[in-house]
Parts: sequence; C-alpha cells; structure tokens
Amino acid sequence: MIWDLHCHLSGVDGSTPDERIAMLMEYADRMGVERLVFFMGMNWSHEPTPDDLRQQNHEVLQAISHWHDRAFGFAYVSPQHVEASLEEIGRCIANGPMVGIKLWVAGKCSDEAIDAIIERAAELKAVIFQHTWFKVTGNLPGESSPLDLLTLARRHPQVPIICGHTGGDWERGIRAIRAASNVSIGLGGFDPTAGVTEMAVRELGARRVIYGSDIGGRSFASQLAKVKGADIPDKARQLILGQNLRRLLLPILREKGIEA
Repeated sequence: MIWDLHCHLSGVDGSTPDERIAMLMEYADRMGVERLVFFMGMNWSHEPTPDDLRQQNHEVLQAISHWHDRAFGFAYVSPQHVEASLEEIGRCIANGPMVGIKLWVAGKCSDEAIDAIIERAAELKAVIFQHTWFKVTGNLPGESSPLDLLTLARRHPQVPIICGHTGGDWERGIRAIRAASNVSIGLGGFDPTAGVTEMAVRELGARRVIYGSDIGGRSFASQLAKVKGADIPDKARQLILGQNLRRLLLPILREKGIEA
C-alpha cells in the first residue's frame, strides 16, 4: 500500500486541474501509488491573498472531484489571513470533502497568529502539514524551519503535525523535531540521499515517518527510492509508505464516511 502525502497540480502539462490530475494519476499507476493528497493550485504565490487561497483551493476541489476513490485534498491556508483561512477551512473541510490543511511560506508557524487555524483544524480532526526548510542561503521572510515547527508543536502537544520536507537539511530537521512526539516528518521534496530514512527510523521511530513525493516538482521514482532502497525492516517500510498516513487520516475519513 502506497499513499502519497505530498502532491501538487503544478509542474505537469495540462491547462485545467482535470487535465493535470489525470496525467498525475497515469504516473501514479506506473509506480503503484494508490492514493494521493493534493494541495495548492496551478499557480503559486509566496504571499497569497484571500482570493488566491480560494482560487487555489477551488482548483484542487475541481481536480479531486472525479477521483474521490483515490485523491484527497488539503486546504491551502495562511497565517497572514486568519479569518479568510478559517472560512476556507469551513468551506473546504467542515462543509466540503477536504481532509487536512497545508501551510506554506507566508508566515512562520512559530508566530501565535497561527494558533486559531491549528485549533480549528484539530477540532475537525484535519491533518496539518507545514512546509519547513533549513536553507544555507537563508529562509524566505515567512518560511518556517523545523525549529519554528517545534515551537508550534510545544504549544499544541496533543495535535498531530507533519514537518514537510524534513526541513530539507534532513539531519538537522530530524534532530530538531525529535523531542516533539506529536510531530511526524514528510520525506518528500528533497534529494534522495542515502541514509535519510534509516536515520529517521532510528531517531524518531518508523511510526513518525511518512512517504511523500512533492510531484510534479519531483518524481515518484526518486522519492520512493528513499524508502524502497532504505536498509530498514519490511514492517517499517510498510508504515512509511502508507500505513502511517492512513492512520493520521482515519479519524476525519470516518467522520466523513470515506472508506480507507
């Protein structure tokens, strides 16, 4: 069972969300990826306006509308626009088919302004995915690092949160969030360097490690290689490739009557 945590509608051919998701599903079929999580639309902005958030979520809603047996959506939200984000959570999750939220680079997650978004997502049992990075050139002004996520996780110790990209610099990222037992890491979207998955399993335990690709920015094959080529027990591999993500999604899927 392979479930992909981290998919986008960008980086592939197609002039509409429907055309793009169809192509991505064709790629997924080749690689044996059964279910995929999509967030953010066809064109991105580092500092999206409320209209941008609505448009990008609309595109994801359209894309998954014909693929409910295989595709899940996360609502794209921003701590720069808390009220608009809460409205999007209501529209897309509470009253729509989406099952999680995606936070990108508009504001650091260590800022307490984000708390209302986290609390509302947690009330709905929605999965929370936060992009993180450690950049040698310096992060964008509102871009979170795993250390920012650690600050957030300590304010909400009962809320499961996913550390996107493992911070890019994965050795630092794994160590940064190690003490926060409510934080899992997403393996998608950075180079498939040997040893990353082994270290993650050793330091965090296999139940806190989740496969994702970041397609179309990266390929299924290069990101699956991190897990399939790792020197880890088969049980750990099964958890990482699908069982952990299914476990995190299961509470909200049951609420919505979605079979998993």
